[in-house]
Amino acid sequence: MVDVLDNKRSATRFRVLVEIAERQPAVSQGEIAEEVGVTSQAISEYIRGLVDDGLVEKEGRSRYRVTKEGVDWLLTAAADVRHFADHVTEDVLGAMGEDAAIAGADLPEGADVSLSVVDGLLRAEPGADGPATGVTTTAAEAGTDVGVTGFEGVIDLEPGTVTVWQVPAVRDGGSRAVDRERIADGCGSVDLVAAAGVEAVVALRRAGVDPAVTVAADDVAVAAAERGLDVGVVATTGVVGRITDTLRDADVAYEVLEGR
Repeated sequence: MVDVLDNKRSATRFRVLVEIAERQPAVSQGEIAEEVGVTSQAISEYIRGLVDDGLVEKEGRSRYRVTKEGVDWLLTAAADVRHFADHVTEDVLGAMGEDAAIAGADLPEGADVSLSVVDGLLRAEPGADGPATGVTTTAAEAGTDVGVTGFEGVIDLEPGTVTVWQVPAVRDGGSRAVDRERIADGCGSVDLVAAAGVEAVVALRRAGVDPAVTVAADDVAVAAAERGLDVGVVATTGVVGRITDTLRDADVAYEVLEGR
């Protein structure tokens, strides 16, 4: 269980700090009390505690601002909540529902299958001798989609890594300043290539590489790495920080290289 969900007080403290961050600097304790569902007196006590802990600073009557320490705490707590929600959605509720897999052989409905992840996709093979198993809910021919439920066990999956190649902005040379051979060789050693920024897209095209995606490269990289794929992201310098922040928040291993 994540810290902010340990007890009601911790959860309320988290919500109060979020409300202050959203409303700052003019903070109405009455409005926060109504939103959170506690008394104004309780909100006053929570705010006083946040000030004492250095997460909020008071600027005047009914004027508060979240400190840098408060922002860092919120980011950490929000990431913990998101990971917990993902666990509930994917691991807990997912095991109770139905998912689609690629049939590794002809499968009848109601067959016991072993599950694995291949090329980022769930795969079902005949037999229940693997570390993760399920039962088919449909019949399927080999290579087609099959419904699976009754999930048990854990899929042994090694997370992938992400390599980010920086491409200079157009004012600094853009795609013309990129070492095409280096980019082509690097992209040839990964499972999926994503591009972020016009200069990055053009650099890949000049290197003879067709990126799988040209939008939301950070989210795609995280999702692919979590499914065991190694990802290459070619990104314009100005967006590299956003991409690495997303990777770091998701605990995805990455390295940043120069594309020049």
